[in-house]
Amino acid sequence: MSINSLEVKVISKDLLLNEEIREKEIRVIGDDGSQLGILASRDALRMAEEKELDLVMISPNANPPVCKIMDYGKFIYEQAKKDKEAKKKQKVISVKEIRLSPTIEEHDISIKANNARKFLIAGDKVKVTVRFRGREADYSHIGKKILADFYTKVEDVCILEKEAKLEGRNMIMILSSKKA
Repeated sequence: MSINSLEVKVISKDLLLNEEIREKEIRVIGDDGSQLGILASRDALRMAEEKELDLVMISPNANPPVCKIMDYGKFIYEQAKKDKEAKKKQKVISVKEIRLSPTIEEHDISIKANNARKFLIAGDKVKVTVRFRGREADYSHIGKKILADFYTKVEDVCILEKEAKLEGRNMIMILSSKKA
């Protein structure tokens, strides 16, 4: 067995073809899409071999099962091409994290907000975290104030996906791009 035929089996192991079809009678569709009617599977296989094509069972659950005469290699190639094209059109959204502390100064918040703005314009999500250490956790209202201030600096390019919430020793807020 060559490598190419191994790949074909892996890509589409749910389709039966040629001698693998064990049904006595099948509904046959020609290579041009025309209905050839209900035939014995050996007759349909003979027709496919005369045209140097494959007999592929496309609908095994129908009564009788539906088979199509086609070039199986070309079919698999086209399927792989469609899958690759669909994968190319997917947009991967990554989450960037910006960490702040309760003792951060106004200027530092502005610099981090500008970085967040760049991420949001690029289409990424931004997770803004205020980390509390030691007894700072007792003053979580300061963290809320910092996150609110941060949000006002970037609200023109983002929407608030998740409100500021204390989770353990971190207060987290998630922002996403307006255009996404």
